[in-house]
Amino acid sequence: MAENIGHAFRPKPPRATRADIADGCWVPGATDATCAGPPHATTPQTYDAVLLLGFGGPEGQDDVIPFLRNVTGGRGIPDERLEEVAHHYRHFGGVSPINAHNRELKAALEAEMSVRDLGLPVYWGNRNWTPYIADALQQAYDDGHRRFLAIATSAYSSYSSCRQYREDLADAVEFTGLSAQVQIDKVRPFFDHPGFVAPFALGLRSALDELAARGVDPRTEVEILFSTHSIPNADADRSGPPADGLGPGGAYVAQHAAVAEQIMDRMDVDASWQVVFQSRSGPPQVPWLEPDINDAIEELPALGRRAVVIVPLGFVSDHMEVLWDLDTEAMHTAGRLGLIALRTPTPGTHPDYVRGLVDLVEERIAGTAPADRPHVTELGPWYDVCRPGCCENKRLGFQPALAGLVQ
Repeated sequence: MAENIGHAFRPKPPRATRADIADGCWVPGATDATCAGPPHATTPQTYDAVLLLGFGGPEGQDDVIPFLRNVTGGRGIPDERLEEVAHHYRHFGGVSPINAHNRELKAALEAEMSVRDLGLPVYWGNRNWTPYIADALQQAYDDGHRRFLAIATSAYSSYSSCRQYREDLADAVEFTGLSAQVQIDKVRPFFDHPGFVAPFALGLRSALDELAARGVDPRTEVEILFSTHSIPNADADRSGPPADGLGPGGAYVAQHAAVAEQIMDRMDVDASWQVVFQSRSGPPQVPWLEPDINDAIEELPALGRRAVVIVPLGFVSDHMEVLWDLDTEAMHTAGRLGLIALRTPTPGTHPDYVRGLVDLVEERIAGTAPADRPHVTELGPWYDVCRPGCCENKRLGFQPALAGLVQ
C-alpha cells in the first residue's frame, strides 16, 4: 500500500451514522468469536490481516493546519487558534515523527509475524491523516482480505485512546461501503502486557543507574514522573465500564497508576514517584487531569530533589507530545530550576513491545483463556469486547463503533 507522502490533502471520512449488527449478534462488525459479546474471546479464530490504527500527523508545513482541522473537527476552532498549536509542529519542520514510527512498527510487526509463520499482512491507517483507516481497509479488501484484527497504537482505556478508534473503524466501514463484506475485531488494551511495560522499566533502571553514577542519590534526591496525556476529568471518570466502579479518573487513571507501581516494584531502590499529566488543551474553565508535569517539576527543589526522571508512560512512541511537551517544555522547566533531567525511551519498536503485540494477535487466534493471558497488574487482562457504557465522550455521547457491545 502506498504511504501517501507528498500527496494533495484529502479530508478525513465523515462520522458513521450507524454500525450494522448481523442477525443474532450483539457486537457490530464482529467475528463469530465476539459477536455474542463475551468479555474475552475464547473461541479460536482465523484472521486474514491486521489493521494497525494510528493517530496520524503532518508530514510537511503545508499539512499542519489541515491536520489540526482534522484533529479538532466539529469544534469550530478558527485557524488563528490552531496556529498556537501549529508552532510545535513548525518547530520540527512541520513533520510529526508519528507516521515514520508507525511505518517502522508496521515493518517490525510483519517481520515478527513472519518469524512465527502467522502469514498476516499489516495494513496501517490513521485517524487524522493519510493514509486514513478507510484507505487501509479498502486496500486490504481489494487485496482479498475479509476478516481483520485491529491494533490501536494506544495502550489505555479512554475515549480518545480506545473508543474513538472503534468509532474510526465504524466510520471506515461505512465510508467504504464494506459493512456487509468485512468483520473486524480489536485486541484488548495492552497497558499491562509485559511487552509494553518492560521497555519502560528498562529505561527507568538505566536512568537511575546514570544518576547514581553522577553522584545523585535516587532514594532522596530524585523524583520520578510518570507522564501521560491529560484528558478532561469528565472523560476520565467515564473511561472503562461504569460497572467496574473504579472511582474518580476511571480506568484511565487506575491503569496508569497500576502500571507505574509495577514498574517501581522492579526497581531496587525506594525512590519518590508520581503520575503526572501533560498536553492539556481546551477551555480553561473545563477541569482536566492534574498535576501538569511542569507544575510538578516546579515543586521539586523545595522537596530537596536534585534530579527528575520523566517516564512517558502514556505514549507508545516519540511523537509530538513527547518531543515538544517533554523534551522541550518540561526539560526547559527543569533546566531553569537547576535540576538534572532525564527522559526515558518510549517502546517504539523495542523487541519486547513488538513481540508483545504479536502475542496479543496470537492469543486471539488461539482463543486463549483469560487466566492464561500475560498481564502484570490486577486490572488485567482487559476486555476484548468493550462493555456497555465504556469510555463515553461527554460532549459527543455514544457514536457508532465496532468491537464493543452496543450501548
